[in-house]
Amino acid sequence: MMHRPTLALATLLSLGTLASPAQSLNTAKLDSVLNALAANNKLMGSLAMSHAGQVVYSHAFGQAQLAPAGAATPATRYRVGSVSKVFTGVLILQLIEEKKLTLNTRLATFFPQIPNAAVITIDQLLNHHSGLHNFTADTAFASYMGQPKTQAQMLAMLATSPPDFAPGTKAAYSNTNFVLLGYIVEKLTKLPYAQVLQKRIAAKAGLKDTYYGGKISPARQEAYSYKRTAAGWQPEPESDMSIPGGAGAIVSTPADLDRFLEALFSGKLLTPTSLAAMQEVRDGYGRALFAAPYDGQKFYWHNGGIDGFRSNMGYLPASQVAVALCTNGGSYSTDDVIITAFNTYFNKPYKVPTFAATNYVPAAADLDRYAGTYASPQFPLKIVVSKDGAVLHAQATGQGPLALEPVSPGVFTFEQAGIRMEFDQAKPTFVLQQGGRSFEFTKQ
Repeated sequence: MMHRPTLALATLLSLGTLASPAQSLNTAKLDSVLNALAANNKLMGSLAMSHAGQVVYSHAFGQAQLAPAGAATPATRYRVGSVSKVFTGVLILQLIEEKKLTLNTRLATFFPQIPNAAVITIDQLLNHHSGLHNFTADTAFASYMGQPKTQAQMLAMLATSPPDFAPGTKAAYSNTNFVLLGYIVEKLTKLPYAQVLQKRIAAKAGLKDTYYGGKISPARQEAYSYKRTAAGWQPEPESDMSIPGGAGAIVSTPADLDRFLEALFSGKLLTPTSLAAMQEVRDGYGRALFAAPYDGQKFYWHNGGIDGFRSNMGYLPASQVAVALCTNGGSYSTDDVIITAFNTYFNKPYKVPTFAATNYVPAAADLDRYAGTYASPQFPLKIVVSKDGAVLHAQATGQGPLALEPVSPGVFTFEQAGIRMEFDQAKPTFVLQQGGRSFEFTKQ
């Protein structure tokens, strides 16, 4: 739930001369990319782009729900996971503008029971420098993610987790930070987060399809999420939205996310000073935003994941272009889709992905042989490879397990993060490839 951001946008968006927008967006080509992903069961969802407040592209692909069957449309609403953090960041900065707190206010002002609360600042929560342990990385998380919890229950649980490092000494992504920030919003406004979101952001930005989520309802045009298995698409478990709160409980559409970005960067939600504060990056983290280059421009973005939903949104201030993608199933990289959308808009080359059919099924003995704990002197984390039935999983230290897709003997991929793992058939090693880099791991 509420996945941490990938590094693909930071590493794959190219530097170069300032791009020029297309005189006429080739919608047919972009449609063909998204339709190819859906046809090959690699991704399903919806994408929207806007320029200077005007929608220039909107396309839905795949299914919003499978039983009863219902095709996705541009009006389909999706859980957006950690994209919610940008909304929470805006709410906190609005309250700072109103002098109800400051970036230097200590967490102990609100929740003294949290470890290091006397030292942790609002600023450190916003830019992931608090050191608070990411509760969604715990193995126990899966056992309660679908059960409702009160704020008091969540705080009691968060208070028992030892911190990962001293506040301010380094950065590490943690959903705990933004769950607490969401609670602070409620304390200072004396209103539920859902009402604050509607009053302070949705109403001001003209968002008709953005709200704090609840139990998924197809009657409200809300999508279910799915994972692809050997038996086809299977429903994902549904998180109870009392748990992610300000870190990941928002529901929206790509078009609404574009409107939100336009309102944010046009000054409808924050002062120029507060917006500039969001864009300041330290150790790779802004305040509820990330930054990456795109062809000579600065691109501000955030992605998210919850259950089987994944989302990605971003804005190019120099070109006034917003893009947002919401998905409810599939392993294809959302970063790659965003890059393709930009390349289409700016008349840059790209190709429609092709997916070679593979009927390769690894032998059970091979899966047993690959299982084990691996380490690399070039990589800071160990990787545990395990077998679950006929599926091979890889799990890095402190992260959730990834279901690997077999490609050929010894070769497995996880397309969502651009990961390729190639096992040596003769010795207990594998080579991990990601983001243009390779690391050799040896079984311990």
